[in-house]
Amino acid sequence: MPQSQPAVYTFGPFRMDAVQGILSSPGGEIPLTPKAFETLLALVERAGTVVGKEDLIGRLWPDSYVEENNLAQNISIVRKAIAAVDPANSYVQTVSRRGYRFVAPVIRISGEPQAPLLSEQFTVAEPEMGPKPSPPARPPTRYARSGEVNIAYQVLGDGPIDLVFVMGWVSHLEMFWEEPGFARFLRRLASFSRLILLDKRGTGLSDSVPLSQLPTLEQRMDDLRAVMQAVRSRSAVLMGVSEGGTMSSLFAGTYPEHTEGVVIIGGYARRLWAEDYPWGPTTEQRDAFISKLEREWGGAVGIEERAPSRARDPDFRRWWAMYLRMGASPSAAAALTRMNAEIDIRQVLPSIRVPTLVIHRTDDRCLLVQEGRYMAERIPGARFLELPGEDHLPFVGDQDAILDAVEAFVKELGKDSDHTRVLATLLFITTVEADENQIARIDEDAEREISWFQGKRIGRVGQGLVAYFDGPARAIRCANAILDSAASRKAILAGALHTGECEILDDGIGGMAVEVGSKIAGMTRPGKIVVSNTVRDLVAGSGLDFAPYASARLAHLGVWPLFTVEREE
Repeated sequence: MPQSQPAVYTFGPFRMDAVQGILSSPGGEIPLTPKAFETLLALVERAGTVVGKEDLIGRLWPDSYVEENNLAQNISIVRKAIAAVDPANSYVQTVSRRGYRFVAPVIRISGEPQAPLLSEQFTVAEPEMGPKPSPPARPPTRYARSGEVNIAYQVLGDGPIDLVFVMGWVSHLEMFWEEPGFARFLRRLASFSRLILLDKRGTGLSDSVPLSQLPTLEQRMDDLRAVMQAVRSRSAVLMGVSEGGTMSSLFAGTYPEHTEGVVIIGGYARRLWAEDYPWGPTTEQRDAFISKLEREWGGAVGIEERAPSRARDPDFRRWWAMYLRMGASPSAAAALTRMNAEIDIRQVLPSIRVPTLVIHRTDDRCLLVQEGRYMAERIPGARFLELPGEDHLPFVGDQDAILDAVEAFVKELGKDSDHTRVLATLLFITTVEADENQIARIDEDAEREISWFQGKRIGRVGQGLVAYFDGPARAIRCANAILDSAASRKAILAGALHTGECEILDDGIGGMAVEVGSKIAGMTRPGKIVVSNTVRDLVAGSGLDFAPYASARLAHLGVWPLFTVEREE
């Protein structure tokens, strides 16, 4: 069943049902191909504004390369279908060299019947001004394709801004709605946004994956982008809880053009204790929790730390135990916990340039309030809101205090984010031993591998080339492929990688990350791939192995520990 308040549009004598994919007039249904209908819908949704040709092609054929003529053919089909009913008026205007504009007045009607209107029923109705109908018990679950994996998602509400809610650890979309407090929390979010929910791969209703392939932060970002593309969300506010806040932060730094803002609730920058991060559990404490988890999975594991105010509520305990069982298997939950223990995004926090709100409860038993303060202090311009309470889960305890703050934050957002600075992984490939003919072949091979691993080549600098990537694991695997290809041609290369904030320039990239990466490249030995500690810390769970290498000393940046990638011969 479609969610409540489907998008129904009227213009002239036409009625357009976006859920059922039906265009109708007083004479009945008007036949359109699916692509032609989607073309018309894209224009109607943005009536009065010019929709670029590239935008339309990207929406209609998101995973394919097609000629512009394909779009023109669909525009022609739309015009002919409309003109057959109303030849006296123009609806779709061509804007030379830019795109198309839907020029007729459009009325959006919510909550209308789904069946095509008959001739005697057809009216151009004004939107109802009365109270909206109550939302359903749960929205429908749908799937987006991310590589070879299906990611489950739900959408609720039709507010003016998209908000993606990201749970941490494990989740199960349909179990969200079985707990009244959680359902109320989500409905409140949907009252001022279009709320988007998802289960990460390997958990909940998304495809299960082998334990060795549980999602890294990089893959979780890919899955989120796949869901946003499926629901046609160009930019959204990300609201992450616990580990979800970590991923949301990394996404905001990497894709600021797709991020309106970030809300981090009960978040952390590093999961384990360190001398300069004394709030996380020790390795021994983490191992003890995993042992308990494996013994007691199926019961209300971890409820005393995550929801102490409801820990003695038998109904909540039953729901929490079932939520965990439905969310992941014992082995998957343990593997995710081990992988999360390796997360460390401290070095990239200053690269987050979108509006950020960090919320943390004073006596949070799961993650200490100092961890929230740490993140807020290092994200430029971030606001920190400390609220009373000891519950970690935001829908337990005083949820209204959190919801009020989130709603106010979302409604204040503007469009002044800096999209010229992004978090990226730089790859430097240095030619150690090769003749001129080999260099030409190496360049061709490198161009192919960089494209395959979704990178962008900047150019050749002296005896090396430089590229940048939106994911560090992809960048490392690209470096491996380039060095292997060169070795097959009897040439010797070296690779260096660093993740940091980069400034996107008209003729390339700049910024401190380039300086650090260049320094590392100058310290790399033949046949080796060397990475900074920032790169290593961001690829937890990727299956990549590292060994200590050296330290890079930069006068104004301190010491950067370096590691070599352990490569198979």
